[in-house]
Amino acid sequence: MHIAAKILGHDSIATTQTYVAVYDQDVIGHHRAFIARRRKLRPSEEYREPTDSEWDEFLGHFAKRKIELGTCRRAYGTSCQHEFSCIRCPMLRPDPAQQQRLEAIIASLRERITEAHERSWLGEVEGLQTSLAAAEQKLVHMRRTAVNLGLPVMPKKKQGLVRRRRPFSDSPCSLGHRRGQRQP
Repeated sequence: MHIAAKILGHDSIATTQTYVAVYDQDVIGHHRAFIARRRKLRPSEEYREPTDSEWDEFLGHFAKRKIELGTCRRAYGTSCQHEFSCIRCPMLRPDPAQQQRLEAIIASLRERITEAHERSWLGEVEGLQTSLAAAEQKLVHMRRTAVNLGLPVMPKKKQGLVRRRRPFSDSPCSLGHRRGQRQP
């Protein structure tokens, strides 16, 4: 608990304990018991070590998820439902480093829509417009993607100085006491 308080920069362990209270040990214990009961019902073969070929296949699945505009979040062992039309797929997690590439794809789609209109390829127009709308949505997502802030840095203590905070005894919420009433 003390380590978590330090990492989070809390001056008081009570602050950290407030967060920990959300993850009640009783809830965690019940979840672990549920997992243990479920495992007893499953065939023991499912809990064996994978073979080298199974492990290579598993790792290969994730290696193949890296695509032109980012990463495909498709689950292991599932086929592509969008027939590799990644720009339209909600499983595509766009990589902000590929923003220029996506902008070029959007420009190309607009040109192709213009050409399809000129040649009266109405079916093509509809498909390209669907792709364009999806690409523009991916671009919006890319532009608002969170920025990597790096790892947190522990604050340095000044030597000889111990900071202590006064308890919130003035608070109407503090231990159920009213403002101005202090415990002896």
